[in-house]
Amino acid sequence: MELRQAHRQIKEAISRKDLLMVVGDCYVEYWGRAASKLPRGKRLLLIKGDNSLAIHQNRLLRPTNYMMDARIAAELKDGALILSARKLKPKESINVTLYSVEGIHSYPMGAKADLRLFGSERELSKQLMQDLSFLEPGLRPLNQEEVFRKGVVDILAEDSKGRLVVVEVKRRQADYNAVMQLKRYMQQVEKIKGKEARGLLVAPSIGKNAYELLQRNGCEFFNFEFEIGNPKAKIKGLQKKQETIDHFF
Repeated sequence: MELRQAHRQIKEAISRKDLLMVVGDCYVEYWGRAASKLPRGKRLLLIKGDNSLAIHQNRLLRPTNYMMDARIAAELKDGALILSARKLKPKESINVTLYSVEGIHSYPMGAKADLRLFGSERELSKQLMQDLSFLEPGLRPLNQEEVFRKGVVDILAEDSKGRLVVVEVKRRQADYNAVMQLKRYMQQVEKIKGKEARGLLVAPSIGKNAYELLQRNGCEFFNFEFEIGNPKAKIKGLQKKQETIDHFF
């Protein structure tokens, strides 16, 4: 493709915020927190309507170079087509010198956030709120996603002895960070509420070291399984017996 024609198509696609794919022979330079160069070779340039530029080679899933939220421009200079991406904070720039262009494809696409995640921790917590006796007899809900200074507690409940129970839900194997997170939440709840609090970590599994740490901190672990479906995930063995939170207020 003639570079002047390629320049016109690329500028028009960028101005429309199309999804733009360019394949060509290019040389790439980056300056910013470090500096790098890609020797001349055939690559795929992917420019999106969110002002991002990614440079892909015919290997690996991740781009070789990329920049988000950049100012992207195209110009003809010294017999080559220059694509540039620049940011001011932090100060970064990528220059792509295209010596030839084999193909350009652009597509108008919306920017809708239409991804729906099934089996999120929020969704699983909401299901557990329907019947906390699934975790422990006599456990009743007080609040879901209660906000404290050090984070958001998935479920705050009260046990049959009147003690507060901080329930932290994880959709994957619980690790060291999950245990430390639960400990911080317990301490915060006890300080603010002025009552003894227990910690209950709910997850499909837990690592050995994390479980030992959990026990040392006086917390408990509950293993559960769930199935991913559409339009929602389902916790195995959970029955809707308990009133929702609105019933208690």
